[in-house]
Amino acid sequence: MGPKLRFSLDWLLWLGAGDCKLSGRTGAVNIAVSPHRKTGRRPKNKGRAKLRGRTGASGPGRKQGAIGRARGSQSAGEWFEKLVALQTQLRAPGGCPWDREQTHESLRKYLVEETYEVLDAMGAGDAREFASELGDLLLQVVFHSVMAEEAGRFTIADVIESIHSKMLRRHPHVFGNVKAATSAEVLKNWEQLKAEERAAEGKSARREGADGSILAGVSRSLPAALEAYELTRRAAKIGFDWDDIEGIFEKIDEEKREILSAVGGKKNDMHGRIEEEAGDLIFAAVNVARFLDVEPEIALKKANRKFKERIARMESAARREGKRLAELPRARMEELWDESKSKKTPHA
Repeated sequence: MGPKLRFSLDWLLWLGAGDCKLSGRTGAVNIAVSPHRKTGRRPKNKGRAKLRGRTGASGPGRKQGAIGRARGSQSAGEWFEKLVALQTQLRAPGGCPWDREQTHESLRKYLVEETYEVLDAMGAGDAREFASELGDLLLQVVFHSVMAEEAGRFTIADVIESIHSKMLRRHPHVFGNVKAATSAEVLKNWEQLKAEERAAEGKSARREGADGSILAGVSRSLPAALEAYELTRRAAKIGFDWDDIEGIFEKIDEEKREILSAVGGKKNDMHGRIEEEAGDLIFAAVNVARFLDVEPEIALKKANRKFKERIARMESAARREGKRLAELPRARMEELWDESKSKKTPHA
């Protein structure tokens, strides 16, 4: 990485405008912080109400859920600087007690949660909600960077400079002399450049051992389905893969038989073996998605949402019959399930 860039508070004093008032070298920000901030995430409804208030109601020619420019004429860079200054003040003496107590480890759950909420908002198709959730995710990046700067590790400017330089390096077909006419060629170059970067930085020696595994760089912190997808995708690149999808279904049949065998085993070791075989079955199912060029994590999230919607329709139908779903006999539940798949039952 090039020379370290610093988001100094002296530089932030240059901002001097709008809702963010900076004073002195301490970087104090005169801004009211809602008591709800102690939860680590702003209250969704209020945050969105403020966003709607800035952009105004939808009018003729505007798509539902569309948003306009941020308040005033300030640029994205200026708003970003204000966000960094705000979060710096929340962590400073006299700031927010909750923010000051946080660590990188304590914020992990919020980083994961906000990422999934971005995906939910993306699927909902509401521009306001999508923008709001992206903002929540951006806050996590800023929060971690502010804490890292406090510890003298890196700054938010280092984060930005790092990804900017990486994007330049990995797009030689745009910013250099490399030719890449198709997406497949771009991805091939991308993987090659990543391998060269790992080798240059010594990551292979530290993380993979002397041999340099093809599975290096697949994070163990990924959701299990996504980790399985990435592991098998990399193995497939060197030819270790099924010839066709029928082979994967044969593997699934094999895993089904092994689970049934485990269920009939001795009780003292049954749970451990069943867990292992169930994992093998799920792993094989992930390969079906990968082989069909489907992201398993996204596909499973959609399946989860579809299940929730169908159960909601079943519950609505049960209420129209004057009962709770749990009170219906299993046969009636199956009938309602089939109905929920064939048409959208109006919710009561």
